[in-house]
Amino acid sequence: MTRTRIWTGAAAALALTAAVAGCSGGGEDDGPVELTFWHGYSEADGDVLEEIVADFNASHDDITIDTELKTWDSIDDTLLTALSAGEGPGLVAMPAERLPVYASKGAFASLDDFYADEASNTANLVPGAVEMEEVEGEKFGVPSGFVPLAVYYNTALFEAGGVDEFPQTWDEWVEAAKRLTVDEDGDGTPEQYGVVLPDHATVANGLWPSLFYGNGGGIVDGGEAVIDSPENAETLEFWSGAIAADQISPTGVDGIGADELFSGGKAAMTVGGPWMASIATENGIDYAIAPLPAGPAEQAASAIGVSMAVTVDTSRAEQAAAEEFLSFFLNEENSVKWSLGSGWPPLRTDIPAEAVAENPVVASLTEIAATGRPLLPGVVNSVDVLSAVDELTQRAVAGEDVDALLAEAQAEVQAALED
Repeated sequence: MTRTRIWTGAAAALALTAAVAGCSGGGEDDGPVELTFWHGYSEADGDVLEEIVADFNASHDDITIDTELKTWDSIDDTLLTALSAGEGPGLVAMPAERLPVYASKGAFASLDDFYADEASNTANLVPGAVEMEEVEGEKFGVPSGFVPLAVYYNTALFEAGGVDEFPQTWDEWVEAAKRLTVDEDGDGTPEQYGVVLPDHATVANGLWPSLFYGNGGGIVDGGEAVIDSPENAETLEFWSGAIAADQISPTGVDGIGADELFSGGKAAMTVGGPWMASIATENGIDYAIAPLPAGPAEQAASAIGVSMAVTVDTSRAEQAAAEEFLSFFLNEENSVKWSLGSGWPPLRTDIPAEAVAENPVVASLTEIAATGRPLLPGVVNSVDVLSAVDELTQRAVAGEDVDALLAEAQAEVQAALED
């Protein structure tokens, strides 16, 4: 899921304001309701979503959901324009970090009353998944995906390197990575890295925030930048030092490069999302999944999320129909069906790993779901915040002064929050 610029000119803002005024609370006519649902699920997840929608339509004589498959980029590029013209969808799915952008522009309807309704099936949702739906204390979305980043490791390389157990702490992680790093010709460039830790454009921009969390640090807290902290300085020093001294990971690698090293058998461990399972299988790699080893403060990982929202292009009757679908999507039967088909762990805490045991990947991710933390929940300008983090980590791993870099990043993050 990539991030793209969206249409934010003054004319767009004025048009959207008019659309909000024209759509909110209107259209209370009786009769069947037909809603368009934009989403970007294009693989197995799209197939199971279509099944759930078909089941919903078959069980509701007066509501029809029409899905429209688009790329995630296309949704991001065209949603505001469509809403401004009164031609937007009633329901839309998007990467969770984009939800605050649209909520702040008045594009989405509040779902606070929906969450307060016992029939919504939201009572047992993973707390972190709900947190990513909130903007300034108000809920504007329902999660359709929430999964912490995890370590995917090559079991054959572990066996060859004599590493019998997966590491549980940072120190053990570095020691295992050292044993799994191979520089046969001694030229200073390993043929095999113990781990690949990309220093910029990481998977879902979540690797380094995960490491910050593990040492008790963070990026934003209550709308204030907190990236310049002793905890984050320790984290950067620890990992940049391990990478430089022991060459356990290459430098200058982004998230795509990390995937390629792991899929090519050139790295024993990588940090990624559920798609790494299919990548490993497609490349003939025997793999296992484990949570990120615990840092000095806690075991935590940034989570990838997808949100579903009801747009302002809905009447009261249409919003009620949309909420009826969201409740249906979140019921126990469909929660299990969605997890098994999409590869994401259950969104409900009352669904155990045994319920999805027929999909080993989902079962493994379910067992580590509690480590997940939403990335920058409620932050509207997350793109600029994460760009500042990217610059910080890349330059820190390259050997620049950590204290100076953190002070610079603090100013950039705070400016982004105030923009």
